[in-house]
Amino acid sequence: MQEYLVATSNPHKTEAIRRLLSEYPLTISDLSEHDPLPVPEENGESFEANALIKSRYYCRLTGCNAVADDSGLEVDALNGEPGIHSSRYGGEEMSHADKMTKILAALEGVPEEKRTARFRCVAAVTYPDGREYYAEGKMEGRIALAPKGDGGFGYDPIFLIPELGQTVAELSPEQKDSFSHRGHAFRNLMEKLQVEHGD
Repeated sequence: MQEYLVATSNPHKTEAIRRLLSEYPLTISDLSEHDPLPVPEENGESFEANALIKSRYYCRLTGCNAVADDSGLEVDALNGEPGIHSSRYGGEEMSHADKMTKILAALEGVPEEKRTARFRCVAAVTYPDGREYYAEGKMEGRIALAPKGDGGFGYDPIFLIPELGQTVAELSPEQKDSFSHRGHAFRNLMEKLQVEHGD
C-alpha cells in the first residue's frame, strides 16, 4: 500500500481527498501530521505550475510521495479572474465571505446567462525518484445572485450548478465529489498513475 503526503493543512481538503481516493490502495497523511514546515512561494503562472511547485517542494523536504493541487475560480465576465489568484483575491487577510461579496459586487447588473464560470483544478504528484505526473479537472457553472448554502468552503456558496439548481454549498459531500473540479482532477490523476504502473 503506497503512502502519500498531501500538501495541505486544511482538514476539509484532506477529508475530501481521502474520500475521493478511498477506493485506491493507499494511505494519506497531510502537513498537520508532520513537524511545521516552511511554505513554498506559489509564483507559477498557471494551476499546473503551482501544483508542481508544491508537490516538488514537499517531496524534496520530506522524502515522501507528495501530492498537491492548485485550484481556483474563473469568472468569464471578469476576464477569467480571480483565476490562479483565487485564494489571495482581495488580499491575504480578506475573509472568504468578503471575497464573495467582492465578486458579487463586480458582477452587479450582469444577467444570469452571462455569469458563467468554472472551478478549475490541477492535481500533481512528485515521487522521490523524480517521477511526476499531473492531471486537470473542471466544473462548469454560474455565479449565483447571492450566497446560498452552508456546506463546503471557499467560493462554494456562490457557485451555482444550473442542472441541479443548487450551489455547491448546498450539496452533500458525496454529491460535491461527483461534480467537483478536484474530484475530476484526482480521479484523472489516479487513472494516469494506474496506466503508468500497469495496474
